[in-house]
Amino acid sequence: MSDPCSRLRGGRAASRPPGPMRLPALALVVLLVPAVPLAARALPQSAGTAADAAAPGSQASAAAQDALLDILESELAYTMEHLVTPDGVRPYYVSYTVTDSDSAGANASLGALQSSGQGRRRVLDVDVRVGDYDLDNTHKLRQEFSGFGGQGGGSNVSRNISLADDAASIRQALWLSTDQAFKAAVQQHQKVLTNLKSMVEEEDKSGDFTHEEPARAFEPPLALDFDLAAWSERVRAASEAARSEPLIYGSSVGVNAGVENRSMVTSEGTRLRTTNALFSVYVQAGTKAEDGMELSKYEAFHAATPDGLPDEQTIAAALRHCIDVTLALREAPLVEPFTGPAILLNRASGVFFHEIFGHRIEGHRQRDVDEGQTFTKKLGESVLPGFLSVHDDPTLKRFGSTDLRGHYAFDDEGVASRDVTLVEDGVLRTFLMSRQPVQDFDRSNGHGRRNPGETVVARQGNLLVTASETVDMARLRELLLAECARQQRPYGLLFEDITGGFTTTQRGGPQAFKVLPVVVWRVWADGRPDELVRGADIVGTPLACFDKIIAAGDDPDVFNGTCGAESGWVPVSAISPSVLVSEIEIEKRQHEQDKPPLLPSPVLDLPEDKG
Repeated sequence: MSDPCSRLRGGRAASRPPGPMRLPALALVVLLVPAVPLAARALPQSAGTAADAAAPGSQASAAAQDALLDILESELAYTMEHLVTPDGVRPYYVSYTVTDSDSAGANASLGALQSSGQGRRRVLDVDVRVGDYDLDNTHKLRQEFSGFGGQGGGSNVSRNISLADDAASIRQALWLSTDQAFKAAVQQHQKVLTNLKSMVEEEDKSGDFTHEEPARAFEPPLALDFDLAAWSERVRAASEAARSEPLIYGSSVGVNAGVENRSMVTSEGTRLRTTNALFSVYVQAGTKAEDGMELSKYEAFHAATPDGLPDEQTIAAALRHCIDVTLALREAPLVEPFTGPAILLNRASGVFFHEIFGHRIEGHRQRDVDEGQTFTKKLGESVLPGFLSVHDDPTLKRFGSTDLRGHYAFDDEGVASRDVTLVEDGVLRTFLMSRQPVQDFDRSNGHGRRNPGETVVARQGNLLVTASETVDMARLRELLLAECARQQRPYGLLFEDITGGFTTTQRGGPQAFKVLPVVVWRVWADGRPDELVRGADIVGTPLACFDKIIAAGDDPDVFNGTCGAESGWVPVSAISPSVLVSEIEIEKRQHEQDKPPLLPSPVLDLPEDKG
């Protein structure tokens, strides 16, 4: 068998699923993790179908979707005409959204199937606003902590509803949810008025909701056409590769499939039926080093249809690669704290920009006085090197041959998605906008997003970093070594794979970030072979960090992941070339102190032909 390290460099840069993480107290933390579809994180909340509930995608379903929209629109019209408090307060805006999700998944380990199932659920979101477009109940209360779960002041009410298009059942849910949301909005609006009287004048005097043209679009309903039995056997067979590895303490191979049919109506006249589909295969291998550090490697394949998923041989090869990387990391030396030059390979660079830049140009952070507002006053100024531009384009379905998770046609406020140029030749041009305006920006650009049940805020979709001046990887390494010589450093670093990270953006905590690498190499200035190391975390502050980017590669690639912030977990993509930074700081990662298992693994005793 060849040395695992010799095969490591030719593998795909990917990422592992997130482990438990303690969030800093009283700090807004945004997290980017590799894409682990919802079915892998939680069992479906409802299973089975009602006798009169049409399967999504059938002719009956198309009619049912129209019937659902009719029910929503009829109840909305009644609400807007009749809902009023005894003293005459009415809602000025109401929206009803139903997200119909059908999902299936299977997971296997060591050649044995661990779970397999399919389920469907419908989630109703009711959003109510009281006041007017200039000042309503969603206006942030100053000196009041709203927590990680939302902006505070929202009046969104969410609940599971009938899988069948039963008018009585759905109307009952709409009636109760609207009543709850409206009462909360009225009370919150009074708090807003009181808060404004007791606080100093606001610097950003923008309104609370933008005026947008109503949207009307009707995509054909999607069906979940997925052979779960065949895929369950496929992942079971592929997972057998770990049976011969006693030092691999945990491994898994899984598949997840899901389609969403979203129906939305608003009091402004928006009427939408939109769809989305995500299919994923993931592999993971994990172990524990002799010093107690837990180590793992994760890879995932994403597609918009089942036909885009890999075959069994490709899946097995990916698991083999994860095993080899994990075993190599187990023997790798621990990293020491370091500042010096480094290369972030393309996908790692994508995570880097998502975390450090992307979250800081989300619109709501520019007017929130609790936010650090890193870029609020820097419009028209250089914030990145002149050879870099950044835009966010949720309309983009693919990049090369890779399907993008951050694609959507309409955001969660019913606004059409669009390509937004954020940075042009290093100069900041605009922000990612939902329907919450900020100073000088009174329209949405289609980036209001949420997980069902949460309150919409501005979020990233497909973040793309492009470079007008590029070099190939060989030249990028030469530049790295030249920088090592200039700084008199014995080595630089090469970050091949980053699992995710988090950043604090509020003023109550440091304006800092931490990015979590998996595969990191020392690139020795004296010509020695690159050396794999473990236990490194990238830390720093954003403005200082961007000043250190000195070159970009000609090799853009995609990181598909899931991002968690105030409005919940949403699928995202980040596309970037490799970049060279003149200085980056790493610190030692906290790790466990308990020893590896005392007894040898029982897989040593398994017969070779046992399946």
